[in-house]
Amino acid sequence: MTRKIEPGLGELLRYVSELVEYGAQGHYQEMGLHYRARYTPVLRAIRAGASTVTEITQRSHLTQGAISQTVGQMEADGVICRGRCEDARKSVIQLTLAGKRLVSTLNTHWAATFEAIEQLEAEIGYPLRRVLEDTARALEKQGFSQRLSHVKQCLAAGVPHDE
Repeated sequence: MTRKIEPGLGELLRYVSELVEYGAQGHYQEMGLHYRARYTPVLRAIRAGASTVTEITQRSHLTQGAISQTVGQMEADGVICRGRCEDARKSVIQLTLAGKRLVSTLNTHWAATFEAIEQLEAEIGYPLRRVLEDTARALEKQGFSQRLSHVKQCLAAGVPHDE
């Protein structure tokens, strides 16, 4: 008899993310945009006032490495440009004219995206974004590695692990 293996949390998160990004990508193509979904958190952070990789990282909750890589791609695509801060160790990131036009075009798409998310949340019956935010906060307090280590230690010792 074979036992059905359920998908793990990481698999489900990636799958949902891919479904959302694939759906959005189709709309970018319909809009005639050569656009990468990974640009969205950077553009939205800049639109909200972020101007350095550190500020974008803080607003987006993505890693500094991921943001730096995306910023490099965006610079190569002519969406942003970098200048020097007063602190010469940092760069100021600004939208180019093409980047400003892109954000202007995407503002309507982003508004529709958030409306579609609200409809999805109504359909599933709970606030998915809040669940994910709460999950992130809990994992910030105690990382998944710590949680896993605790469960493994308890299992090895034969004691309940719910404490």
